[in-house]
Amino acid sequence: MTEASEDVTGLLLSRIRDVPDYPIPGVMFKDITPLLADPEAFTALTDVLAALCSAQGATKIVGLEARGFILAAPVAVRAGLGFVPVRKAGKLPGATLRQAYELEYGTAEIEVHAEDLAAGDRVMVIDDVLATGGTAEASLELVRRAGAEVAGVAVLMELGFLPGRARLDPALRGAPLTALITV
Repeated sequence: MTEASEDVTGLLLSRIRDVPDYPIPGVMFKDITPLLADPEAFTALTDVLAALCSAQGATKIVGLEARGFILAAPVAVRAGLGFVPVRKAGKLPGATLRQAYELEYGTAEIEVHAEDLAAGDRVMVIDDVLATGGTAEASLELVRRAGAEVAGVAVLMELGFLPGRARLDPALRGAPLTALITV
């Protein structure tokens, strides 16, 4: 199984709560904490993502700070693969690779331990939501700078009304982008 069935998609959607006007008025926040609290839904999500990683031949999984960690770590365990965190700058000790990226208003930086990825690794990047695509795009650059290959990007949810997919497409260089749910 490489994509969520309609039954699994329905289960996942039913456990995502809309929170109006959060974090600012006019925004409809998609809260995944009810999904995480439901063992059936969280297991189904983990299984689908693990199967996707296997289908893409991933050898390691990168999780993006912070909610991407929550999804990627159990997927790595389920798939029998290593988990590599990509963190906000300054959060990892030791030698790191750092990548800056553009936000709507300003810039940010993420980093990875330089020794955690290497030539021969096929890396699946996992996050909770694809919105504008900046963090995911920067993570792909880090994976490649470490000498690894991008196996793909997988997200629980894509906000289709934002430009994330269009921004990420050139950075994927042919690797697949899978969103289990698009809203």
